[in-house]
Amino acid sequence: MKKVIIELRDVYKQFDDDLIVNGINLQIYENEFLTLLGPSGCGKTTTLRMIGGFEQPNKGEIIINGKIFNDLPPYARPINTVFQRYALFPHLNVFENVAFGLKNRGWDYLARFFNQEEMEKEILKEKEAGGEINPKVTKHDLKKKINEKISEAVMKALDMVKLTGLEKRKIDQMSGGQQQRVALARAIVNRPQILLLDEPLAALDLKLRQNMQYELKEMQRKLGITFVYVTHDQEEAMTMSDRIVVMKDGVIQQLGTPKDIYNEPVNRYVATFVGESNIIPGTYLGKKVAFLGAEFDCLDYPFAVNEPVDVVIRPEDFDVIDHEKAKLTGIVTSSIFKGVHNELLVDIQGHEFIVNTYENYAVGEPIGLKVDPYEIHLMKVQGNE
Repeated sequence: MKKVIIELRDVYKQFDDDLIVNGINLQIYENEFLTLLGPSGCGKTTTLRMIGGFEQPNKGEIIINGKIFNDLPPYARPINTVFQRYALFPHLNVFENVAFGLKNRGWDYLARFFNQEEMEKEILKEKEAGGEINPKVTKHDLKKKINEKISEAVMKALDMVKLTGLEKRKIDQMSGGQQQRVALARAIVNRPQILLLDEPLAALDLKLRQNMQYELKEMQRKLGITFVYVTHDQEEAMTMSDRIVVMKDGVIQQLGTPKDIYNEPVNRYVATFVGESNIIPGTYLGKKVAFLGAEFDCLDYPFAVNEPVDVVIRPEDFDVIDHEKAKLTGIVTSSIFKGVHNELLVDIQGHEFIVNTYENYAVGEPIGLKVDPYEIHLMKVQGNE
């Protein structure tokens, strides 16, 4: 059974008269990559900041490792945060930036962090190898060993983010992507149980952003720590996450794996926010659904026969077939070459559909479409739709 490392219980956050987070309940597991996904103003960053201790909830509980952490400051939590703006020190070089957190910790913390008993054994072994008889470990020896350990930890973190050899470089001499890696190294060198990342790739160009997505996921796997990631970019969320939390107006709309979120959206908002969707009103007929004057086979759903439903079909799930054999026929109103496929807009009985196909169609051409039963997803019609 997966271990819950973070739990949010009935959490609310209000700024003046605006309710930003509205009664969130969420469990985050140990060693998972969880993404909070949604548009600006949906409450995702505020939720992250409450987990990190930068904001306190007005109501509810933030629980970490089974203990309530509502009032504890950020430094008292087993958490590090990578901010969108990186927050690096321009007067320090790369090594000094990464080492900053450890260098500014107290003696007791560092002795526990690096395991004082193990350090003392290493010191005695080194002294015996140097010919000392009945060697003793002094505080000066331990301080020197701690500095060595900090240097080793910094170099290991820089190696993990692929910045080996740049440790003496000034921050203002680094590219945006390199500065991002410095910020990551500075966070992971502290060996946090949990790493919070607030849209850290937003300032990077497209290609670098895509490369960093794969590197972040690989880094999380190697470190074995919990990543909680905030983004408005659905591609980032789909690429990296074990689970995605889709948010709107301070409320969780859906929580699930990327595949579940994409293939089985629970409402119109999720269906349109995560990927492109064609949503058509239909009627459930029991393993069949009727829409646009035709009946289609579909999977079994827990709806009543003749209940109104929303029919969701992704653009790539249509098959283009001969016009005469098609249950759906329409006219192409737009055709855009997307590199891998053509994106068509098709008018079917006054409804505009997005269709992705490898076939070439010109504007004004008729087109026939079919869709397999397992490519049709049905959703309950929401009261406000």
